[in-house]
Amino acid sequence: MDLYEHQARELFADHGIVVPRAEVTGSPRQAREIARRLGGRVVVKAQVKTGGRGKAGGVKLAADPAAAELTARQIFGMDIKGHTVGTVMLAQPVDIQAEFYVSYVL
Repeated sequence: MDLYEHQARELFADHGIVVPRAEVTGSPRQAREIARRLGGRVVVKAQVKTGGRGKAGGVKLAADPAAAELTARQIFGMDIKGHTVGTVMLAQPVDIQAEFYVSYVL
């Protein structure tokens, strides 16, 4: 399977794994509304099927709904390793103790 992050999160949630609330959009204006629904402060994440999104500038913290809209505008259209960003996921930020990346390839 080749999944976007938001699809993987849905799969986890369907199997009882707790994930922070998040929504996906292709619109900067809608990003503002999503951020408001999620509590204001959000992480705006480019949805492309490649690694290195954060280093490329495709993952940013937005302090409030207005900043979420501006950040989404900045991320839309970015080229990340040959992938053009057309959608972003806005997620509730969480404090983490450790982070793990899992990939499985056949």
